[in-house]
Amino acid sequence: MKVEQIYTGCLAQGAYYIESNGEVAIIDPLREVQPYIKKATADNAKIKYIFETHFHADFVSGHVTLAKETGADIIYGPKANPSFEAIIAKDNQEFKLGDITITALHTPGHTMESTTYLLRDANGKDYAIFSGDTLFLGDVGRPDLAQKMGVLTERDLAGFLFDSLREKIMPLADDVIVYPAHGAGSACGKNMMKETVDTLGNQKKMNYALRSDMTKEEFIDEVIDGLLPPPQYFPLNVKLNKEGYEDIKEVLVRGTRALSPKAFEAAANETGAIVLDVRHQDEFAKGHIPRSIFIGLDGSFAPWVGALIADVKQPIVLVTPVGMEEETVTRLSRVGFDGTLGYLEGGFNAWKKAAMEYDTVNQVDADELKKAIETDQEPVFDVRKESEYLSEHIIDAKNTPLDFLNDHLAEFPNKKSFYVHCAGGYRSMIASSILKSRGIHNLIDVKGGFKDIKEVGIPVTEFVCPTTL
Repeated sequence: MKVEQIYTGCLAQGAYYIESNGEVAIIDPLREVQPYIKKATADNAKIKYIFETHFHADFVSGHVTLAKETGADIIYGPKANPSFEAIIAKDNQEFKLGDITITALHTPGHTMESTTYLLRDANGKDYAIFSGDTLFLGDVGRPDLAQKMGVLTERDLAGFLFDSLREKIMPLADDVIVYPAHGAGSACGKNMMKETVDTLGNQKKMNYALRSDMTKEEFIDEVIDGLLPPPQYFPLNVKLNKEGYEDIKEVLVRGTRALSPKAFEAAANETGAIVLDVRHQDEFAKGHIPRSIFIGLDGSFAPWVGALIADVKQPIVLVTPVGMEEETVTRLSRVGFDGTLGYLEGGFNAWKKAAMEYDTVNQVDADELKKAIETDQEPVFDVRKESEYLSEHIIDAKNTPLDFLNDHLAEFPNKKSFYVHCAGGYRSMIASSILKSRGIHNLIDVKGGFKDIKEVGIPVTEFVCPTTL
C-alpha cells in the first residue's frame, strides 16, 4: 500500500495518491492531471477511482478531466448532485482498491455532501481518514459556504458538523492518520496548523472543535465566530466543480499565446482584459505597464487572484518572468480563471525596448518611514488582515485590509503623500497596484513591511496574541 500526499502550497491544498496491488485512487485532484497519470504509469498501475470529498469552492478539481483520460469512476458522497456521470456513494459504502478498502463516511456540515473517506489496510485495520474540509488540523471547515440550500443557516450546518465529528470521526482510534484537504493559509477555515498530517489522537487533544466536554451550542458559537466573508470567486468554482469545465489543455493553448508589445496593448484595450503582472514585487516597483495589477507568483498567488479579481470569466493578459508563462496560466486555471488571452513576449524588457509608456511605484525602507513619521506626520495605511493589525500595529496607522481595499478607497488622501505597508512587502505592492489603477498615485510603499518596521524601532502598539482576538 502506498499513500502519498501531494501538497500545493499556494492553495494550501492536499490531494492524495493511493495505490494498492496495481490499483490507484486519487482524492481531490488538482486541475492538471498528468502528474497523477504519470505516477500510476510508473507504478504499473491503473487509476480506478477519483474520490471527491465535496464540491470544492476554493479550487477547480481535476476530476472531470481525469475520469475522461483514464476511465476511472468519480465518487461523491450522499446528497451530491453533479451534472456529469458519477457514483453517489451511500453512507458506509465500501470500495475495494487492490488489497485495501476505502469507506465513505457521510460527514455533512461544511457542505451537505461532505464526505470523509476511511482507509482500511489489507488486514481490515483503520489506517487513515481523508477528511476533506470536515476536519482540518487545529480547525474544522467553515459552515457558511452552503447555507443558501433552502432554509438552512450557517448555524444549522454547524450543528450537522458537530454531529458528524462526534458520530463518525471521534469514535475512531487515536492512531488513525488525518489527511485533510487544506492547511494554514486556506480561506476554508479560520485557524489551521502549518502541519499537513497528524494523528486523530493528537487532534482530539489540541483541536478546539473536538473537545469532549463541548456542547453543541458551544461548538456552533465557536465555529461561526470570527468568520470573514468568503472570497467572491468561491460560488463560481463550486459551479465549475458541479457542472464541468473546459479541458486544461485548451486553456493552456489559448493562454500561452505570445503577444508583441503592440499586440499585447491592443488585446488589453479591445477585450477589456486586466493586465496581470506576476513578477517579483521589486521588479514591478521599478517598472510596470500603467494600470496593471500586481499579484506575484512568489506569494499566495491563486487565492489572491480569486479574492481580488473575483470574476472567473474576466479576460486576462499576462506579464510574467520569461519562461513562467505556462506555469502562470496553469495556476490561474486551478481557481477557474480560464480567460487568459496571452502573454507579453519577451517580458517587461520587451515593453521598455519598444519605447512603450510605463509606470513605477515609489518605495522607501523602514528607516526612511521612521524619519517621516517623526517629522512629516504623513499618514500610514496598514493593509494586513484585521487580526494582524489588532495584534500589533504602528501607532495611529489606519487598517485598510487588502481583501476589502475597494471599501476603503475614499479614506486615502487625494493629494498628500501616504505610506502603505503589510507584513513583508507582497500585499502592500498588490495594494499599491490597485490604488494606482484607480488613479491614486500619491502613495509610498514600505519595503520589508512590518517586520522591518519593528526592527528599526518605529513605535507600535502593545502586542496581543492573535489567538486571543
